[in-house]
Amino acid sequence: MENVDAPSLIYLIILIALIGGWFLAEYGRGFGRIFRMASAWGMIFFAFVAAYGLWDDVRGDLIPQQAVIDGGARIEVPRSRSGHFHLVVELDGTPVDFLVDTGATDIVLTREDAERAGIDVDAIPFVGRARTANGEVSTAHTTVDEVRLGTSVQRNVPVAINEGEMPGSLLGMSYLSRFERIEISGDRLTLVP
Repeated sequence: MENVDAPSLIYLIILIALIGGWFLAEYGRGFGRIFRMASAWGMIFFAFVAAYGLWDDVRGDLIPQQAVIDGGARIEVPRSRSGHFHLVVELDGTPVDFLVDTGATDIVLTREDAERAGIDVDAIPFVGRARTANGEVSTAHTTVDEVRLGTSVQRNVPVAINEGEMPGSLLGMSYLSRFERIEISGDRLTLVP
């Protein structure tokens, strides 16, 4: 509020008071109806302004950004509105949305993603332990026959399944290090097989 131009603010308040007074004098009895109509148009206006301002966020949820796979030469991933990089990777033919996490050691699956990928989670003992930002959690370890990202195919890839709550699966360094080069430049993550 340091940069408030006091004379302009006073002028604006006087102008609004004069226009409001004129409306009240001119339409005294019908003022309630006019106020309701003006309020309705004001809400419509603000709804359009809000929709315009939030369109990028909504569009990102309705039409998620995908990686650009350049003929197998490189994979470019745009940064999401949340500031993270997301990739859809196929595990044994099942597409799974991953958060690219260079701080994670392994590919870490949520229980739900592991089950969707055909892993019998109940048959695997959760005997491993992992320290996360949310504390220590139990993990199970197994391998996935095939992990596919564009033309890059990896076989017999080890994965961890987190028994705790996670917002999504993590694509960690054990998978990312299989690429020749990982580069983050501006709002793009580039993987070179």
